[in-house]
Amino acid sequence: MISRKYFVNSQLTVENNRNKIRSNTKNKPAYNVQVGSSGQFILGYSLHQRPGDTRCLLPHLETVREKYGVEPERLIADAAYGSEENYVKLEEKHISALIKYHTYEKENTRKVKKNPHHQQNWTYVEEEDVWICANGKKLVRTGTSKQTTESGYTSVTRHYQCHECEGCPFRSACTTSKYGRTTQWNPVYHEQKQKARERLESEEGQARYRQRQTDIESVFGQIKQNRGFRRFVLRGLQKVSIEWGLVCAAHNLLKKAARDKQLSLVA
Repeated sequence: MISRKYFVNSQLTVENNRNKIRSNTKNKPAYNVQVGSSGQFILGYSLHQRPGDTRCLLPHLETVREKYGVEPERLIADAAYGSEENYVKLEEKHISALIKYHTYEKENTRKVKKNPHHQQNWTYVEEEDVWICANGKKLVRTGTSKQTTESGYTSVTRHYQCHECEGCPFRSACTTSKYGRTTQWNPVYHEQKQKARERLESEEGQARYRQRQTDIESVFGQIKQNRGFRRFVLRGLQKVSIEWGLVCAAHNLLKKAARDKQLSLVA
């Protein structure tokens, strides 16, 4: 049984090995392997029959909770997991998420920061629910759209449009639409991204996020490169899950033996 004390700094690093470990069949279908690790020890895993990682995170955490009865206090993952639903659900579970969203790196580029026509450089007037562009014109709200995930989470996006683009000296640089500049904004996702950015850019957050590569990437490097495990030999999700479980157990035992040997030499 895995208890909370086995989580180094009470954190869980999540990563995938999407489309790289395959079943040994004619068509070679892939399984999306999700692994939680700490200190390069595997703490939990789950397999999924879907290509994307975003919708695997919450089911993965639920699997770990059901098997071991614990949840991490802190979770570190790459931008593939940075969705509105994941941020909101992790916050509800009181799990601190060090997860980049998919536009995080782009927003940090000089090109975007210096672009006066990018939405992040505009001003939002909450009282009027309008955006003010670089030329001081208003983009008014024109509608709202909703999108519901398969898990039942509903995301609400607001749509805005400027009706004063005619004759604007910045129009060619701002938009190519004959109807004027438009933009969309999700206030809930925007708030979650701001919180994620604050956590990631803190001194502690930067140090912990750097640790992710040496933690989880080393696990897959050991299994795939050093031990040569690149294909499943069984068929079916249940059997493949058992096979991967044996691989994880072997990894942990070898890791424990190597660490004990290192400690004995030091002593």
